Amino acid sequence: MWVKICGMVRPEDAKLAEELGADAIGFVFAKSPRRITPRLASEISSEIKIARVGVFVNHELEEIQAIRENCGLDIVQLHGEESPAFCDALGGKIIKAFRIKDENSLAQIKDYPMAWKILLDAFVSGQRGGTGKRINTFLLNKIENPSQIILAGGLNPENVRQTLKNFQPFGIDVSSGVEKSPGIKDAEKLKKLFYQLNN
Repeated sequence: MWVKICGMVRPEDAKLAEELGADAIGFVFAKSPRRITPRLASEISSEIKIARVGVFVNHELEEIQAIRENCGLDIVQLHGEESPAFCDALGGKIIKAFRIKDENSLAQIKDYPMAWKILLDAFVSGQRGGTGKRINTFLLNKIENPSQIILAGGLNPENVRQTLKNFQPFGIDVSSGVEKSPGIKDAEKLKKLFYQLNN
């Protein structure tokens, strides 16, 4: 199970996630209570060896490219209305994120064959992620290829095992479920999450 811990703003949280077995950490460059500056993201990136993911929402192509290079990002995660043509122009390893409201939301996935993986998050009006809300299980059962999916939305140490029992994605993306407050990770919750994933 590929595991990404997102919304990092402190080096000690990134290091703990790495030590516990995370495959990636995420930096949010979009408007968010977990927003990080490229400078701090670059500093944290230099201290870890696991994959670094930058989260963007409708940013300009040139800005994403500059931050990707300056921060040593391995993957770009797009949470806005970025078109397939935009993704093609950006190139590199891309996670295209979709907020899933209904079955029609799932239809968009087929338009992004260039994406490395597809991230599915719960739909909350006016918010792009980090809401703590879970995707409707009925909608997850409609997905044809779970091995292409990174699942986000309301995952935490208490529900992750049951969620993954019913749905087997490529990976998971956890943020608010392992926090004390936005961006500030809770060491005990992180440890419990990885315990649940590994036992």
